[in-house]
Amino acid sequence: MTDGLWLVVGLGNPGTQYAGNRHNVGQMVLDELASRHGGSFSAHRSRASVAEVRLGVLPGGVPGPRVVLAKPSTYMNTSGGPVAGLAQYFQVEPDHVLVVHDELDIPFGDVRCKIGGGEGGHNGLRDISKALGTKDYLRVRTGIGRPPGRMDTADFVLKDFGTVERKELPFLIDTSADAVEMVVTEGLEKAQMAFHTKK
Repeated sequence: MTDGLWLVVGLGNPGTQYAGNRHNVGQMVLDELASRHGGSFSAHRSRASVAEVRLGVLPGGVPGPRVVLAKPSTYMNTSGGPVAGLAQYFQVEPDHVLVVHDELDIPFGDVRCKIGGGEGGHNGLRDISKALGTKDYLRVRTGIGRPPGRMDTADFVLKDFGTVERKELPFLIDTSADAVEMVVTEGLEKAQMAFHTKK
């Protein structure tokens, strides 16, 4: 899993009014990864902000794989164009594309990793699958839980995290960033074993 360049995409909506929304947790995770590895984002012609870093350290102290961190500058529902454009520009195959996104079907605080499968009603993922022509790319799914009561799902994901959640949010972002690093450096199976097992 460590050969070649990786494209790691954090989903969200552009603009400061969306920055703290649950729907933008993928971009929060990418900010954490860039911070950890000394990357800084700059505009790319594929309608995204990108930062190039190396993730992790391999045995013998060798720097980990080269990774392009990317935050699409389009709205969530049209994330596919930037992702496909970046994959083409950097010549990254879908099995080296990893998308970090919010996941309603996972409790807040939990993180899951997978490759392929359905999009679970996530319009950002649906657009990426369409643009790439495949669902067989990797995902780090950051759990945000279900909306309370009868709150509309769209309203829920476009709201900032609640007061209690905000106290735990740094841990969730940290765990999601750890999951990205493990998928890239050690492979999906090891990441699943590490992050799908209740501590």
